[in-house]
Amino acid sequence: MMNMIFLFSLPGGGELIVIVFVVLLLFGGKKIPELMRGLGKGIREFNNARNSIEEEIKEGMKESEHKKIEENKSAEVK
Repeated sequence: MMNMIFLFSLPGGGELIVIVFVVLLLFGGKKIPELMRGLGKGIREFNNARNSIEEEIKEGMKESEHKKIEENKSAEVK
């Protein structure tokens, strides 16, 4: 069980240097800015989608609260 936790831990300084070196070897210096732009764009799109879903959920919750209040008011009138 403890080994599974260590498998998903963050890489340290040495591992990060090796990862950066491998990325440089695979993609070259000219392609890295392109990759980072694409990564940034993907993250931005993900965050926008997440925010819109959160807003839809909040609106749905507000609508259901308003319906409950209206139902309670109409039940009190009867």
